[in-house]
Amino acid sequence: MSYMGNKTLLILLFFFIFINPSISDEKIAFVDIDYIIQNSNIGKKMISNINKLDKKNIDNLKKKNKTLKDLELTIKGKKNIISEEAFNNEVISFRKKAQQFEKEKNQIVNDFNNYKKEEFQKIFKEITPIISSYIDENSITLLFDSKNIFMGAKELNLTEDILKKINMELK
Repeated sequence: MSYMGNKTLLILLFFFIFINPSISDEKIAFVDIDYIIQNSNIGKKMISNINKLDKKNIDNLKKKNKTLKDLELTIKGKKNIISEEAFNNEVISFRKKAQQFEKEKNQIVNDFNNYKKEEFQKIFKEITPIISSYIDENSITLLFDSKNIFMGAKELNLTEDILKKINMELK
């Protein structure tokens, strides 16, 4: 074979081996899970409950904080009126109350975060079988979350279809 024939053969081999067009019947799609949670009936209810608890916790902490600030002002006002020993005792008592408030605040924040996490886990437990059945019914091979997709064709976005199915099944 000539040099030109060998070169052509190598180029053809390269194209057949390395540049293999991927022809596949696999159906790939994506959904916006955050949108589904925020706009599904069950998600709206969960978010409402979380917001109510958050507001309740904030109001409770504000009241306790105001009480502590008022107590601090009262103690400062007594500084020149009561004895130094009585004043020091009140300051020590106030500091203990302030430390207790900080512990309570941290506990409330931890409890709230755990509650929020549990509520999201409950939602995912309820919507996962619905999404899974939708995937099976429509022969979808892969379903991605849209926050991990840079760009995709609009017809591959199944968010609205899955949202409708979730709202119908979880009334």
